[in-house]
Amino acid sequence: MNQLSDADLQAIIKEALSRNLEKKTDASSISVSKPQTSNTVVAIGSDHGGFEMKESLIKELKSAGYEVKDCGTYNQEACDYPDFALAVAQQVSLGKAWRGVMIDGAGIGSCMVANKVPHVRAALCYDVSSAMNSREHNDANLLTLGAGLIGLSLAKQILKTWLSTEFGGGRHAKRVDKIDAVERQYFKD
Repeated sequence: MNQLSDADLQAIIKEALSRNLEKKTDASSISVSKPQTSNTVVAIGSDHGGFEMKESLIKELKSAGYEVKDCGTYNQEACDYPDFALAVAQQVSLGKAWRGVMIDGAGIGSCMVANKVPHVRAALCYDVSSAMNSREHNDANLLTLGAGLIGLSLAKQILKTWLSTEFGGGRHAKRVDKIDAVERQYFKD
């Protein structure tokens, strides 16, 4: 599993201290920040239940021109989804990946784990409409999928839609700013 380097940990602490010292509580004064990485880097991970789907989606991503960071697992041996969801979320949180994708049996647990990581807005998507909504309305930066609940063809459609849908901004930006304000309010160092 990927571990945070000392430099990465220091960057997170510096960011947290900076945000805590600012003490901004008015959500209207907070802006949504974009990742600092190229918009072609996608981190992807899975547990054993999502391994086959992950391998297929990696091929799709590469053929579409994306650079892929495979965060594991690397085989179908039983493993724990939180380890891999965390690895993908860290890539997104630290700006090393523009977007993240995590696949487990249902997608629920991985979504819960990823949403514990600062700067991550993970969304479990189960159809094209939820994929579009998660990007357009919520500026989701990490997609979770349930390999035991959806087939590969649908997963490919969801991924393509999710990656190609832009954040709508406007009235949605204010709401995403409020999500980020809640994160800052409860961030513990």
